[in-house]
Amino acid sequence: MTFKIDAGSQEPIYKQLVMQVKRALHDGSLPAGEQIPSMNDLAAQLDISRETVKKAYGILVDGGLIVPRQGKGFYAANLEESARPQVLVIFDKFSVYKQILFNAFAETLGDSADITIVNHNQSLDLLTYFLDNYLDLFDYYVLTPHFPLDSETQDGVVRQLARIPNRKLIMLDRLQPDYPGNFGAVYQDFESDIYGGLAQGFQKGDGMNCRLKVITLPESLYGSIIRHGVERFCRDYRIPVSFYHTAPDDISRGDIFLVLNSQLDEGLVGLVRKISARNLTIGKDVRIISYNEFPMNELVLNGLTTVSTDFWEMGRLAANMVATHKLVKLHCPFRMNRRHTF
Repeated sequence: MTFKIDAGSQEPIYKQLVMQVKRALHDGSLPAGEQIPSMNDLAAQLDISRETVKKAYGILVDGGLIVPRQGKGFYAANLEESARPQVLVIFDKFSVYKQILFNAFAETLGDSADITIVNHNQSLDLLTYFLDNYLDLFDYYVLTPHFPLDSETQDGVVRQLARIPNRKLIMLDRLQPDYPGNFGAVYQDFESDIYGGLAQGFQKGDGMNCRLKVITLPESLYGSIIRHGVERFCRDYRIPVSFYHTAPDDISRGDIFLVLNSQLDEGLVGLVRKISARNLTIGKDVRIISYNEFPMNELVLNGLTTVSTDFWEMGRLAANMVATHKLVKLHCPFRMNRRHTF
């Protein structure tokens, strides 16, 4: 095969080399058993450092794509005999929750798969770019389909997903509405989950003694969907509810706050400051529930109560699909984690 590099690309040169070998193996231009250039020869040919080539070859060897032979060089592996699947993880944004999810995914698979991770940043153009460059190079595409919910963008997302064979597609965190096929998925149902999560902390009749106040940012991707679930819950449980974009000034005993954007962000900090200014005690006079769980919540405010999907379980279940080559659709557990603030 002929190696080429694009000096103007934002993709590191070692990754360009890795992807070229993957593509050549899949399209047959690099037959199994064929020798590829030595590290020194390729570095000289492309006028790049030997360390760059060494890094690329190391990734390819670890992934079972090329095989080193002592004193002879490197040879293309036989993909049909390789038991190590190639996995492309396409996250929307890399947050603390995605870190938990990815850690579970990678830890569960261990050394049994070669994982590449990129972020589409909720950009349809970036997703298109990744599929243009990486389609057919991986055995599995693990994707969080979080994109703006307008119809034009969603239609574009469906078109891009359709490029991935169902047998290779695993959706995480969100199930693309009405998308057909026997693909894999581990997802949360934002409207129904918030209803069930809140129901774990309340009894019917509690509305006589409390008020629920929900804080969410206007740009929250699923804020309107979650709101529907909260409103339905409050109707059924007869709990008064109001919605805010920032911590309100009218805070009094009996208030229960549900903070939907609260990864130690300004919304939670502002709320705590206003509660303290009124000499009210969190967990007694005023209670707080935060959306989404991560380890630091055990320490925040002596224990921050959360309603959350289980991101670790989500990663583990997805990894099991890759390991067993059996794709199914699973609703991920969602629960209230009760601590001091509620």
